[in-house]
Amino acid sequence: MSSKVTIIGAGSVGSTIAFMMAVKGLAAEIVIIDINEKKALGEAMDIRQGIAFCDPCQIYAGTYADAKDSDIVIITSGVGRKPGQSRLDLAQTNVNIMKSIAAEISKTAPNAIYVIVSNPVDVLTYVFNKVTDIPEGHILGTGTLLDTARLRSRLADYLNVSQQSVHAYVLGEHGDSSFVPWSSARVSNVPLAQFKERVTNPDLIKADLNYQEIESYMRTSGGKIIERKGATFYAIAIPVCHICECIFANANAIVAVSTMMHGEYGLSDVCLSVPTIVNASGHIGKVLPDMTDEEVAKLRHSADALKEVIAQVNL
Repeated sequence: MSSKVTIIGAGSVGSTIAFMMAVKGLAAEIVIIDINEKKALGEAMDIRQGIAFCDPCQIYAGTYADAKDSDIVIITSGVGRKPGQSRLDLAQTNVNIMKSIAAEISKTAPNAIYVIVSNPVDVLTYVFNKVTDIPEGHILGTGTLLDTARLRSRLADYLNVSQQSVHAYVLGEHGDSSFVPWSSARVSNVPLAQFKERVTNPDLIKADLNYQEIESYMRTSGGKIIERKGATFYAIAIPVCHICECIFANANAIVAVSTMMHGEYGLSDVCLSVPTIVNASGHIGKVLPDMTDEEVAKLRHSADALKEVIAQVNL
């Protein structure tokens, strides 16, 4: 079965996702849509001219009409975060952009699964749920998936093990109120707190875990990259492609993405990240870690921070 992906936004994030999808052979057809048609044409042409060395793929710049029959729509459009600016400071401007996109794309591709990447991603995922008739199960935001990757990267540095062997999550908002439920973190099948005493080669471990430093690294990495190179786009493109792989493979993969809450941990009417099952139908359920009272309080604090922003923007 052929697969079609539409990417809305030809900026650094959208074009990097398109490039990576083409290289990985994830879709037979990729449409790039941008208000700057010239930019979209250039990005599509640049990628298309290298397809001879990849799996066959039609990639072109188009309009909303060209998104018809898309399996997945990825939305990356919005104003980028400036150095020192929080994701939530972007809220109203990007809410307005999202509303204009949603009004058009939901008519053209009503059956697609929507992956929201634009920031503040939790707020915009909520907005997309509220202003369209797209089923909730077909709408997810990248949420804390990138934060989780950054966390696992840093833990792997400390423990000197493969990142794929680290099983820990960042939950809540993709932003300042995110948190790590350390009580459920594992390395292989061993609780993180017990790993040092369980490993038979303690020389493997580079340093004792500094939980505060690890969380700080996870939370500030995006800002440091923006300060150094102006934007982040490589690292986010990888988890977006991973989400698409999970959808196309009908994988029932469990990933930390942002979806609407319906009473989980006492939270409702807000989008944030908890471990979520993703397959060809979109997201079909959540897996709720057993958290301490303190960790549940942090999740609720994150929800409150998001609800405060939602209350202040014009939907």
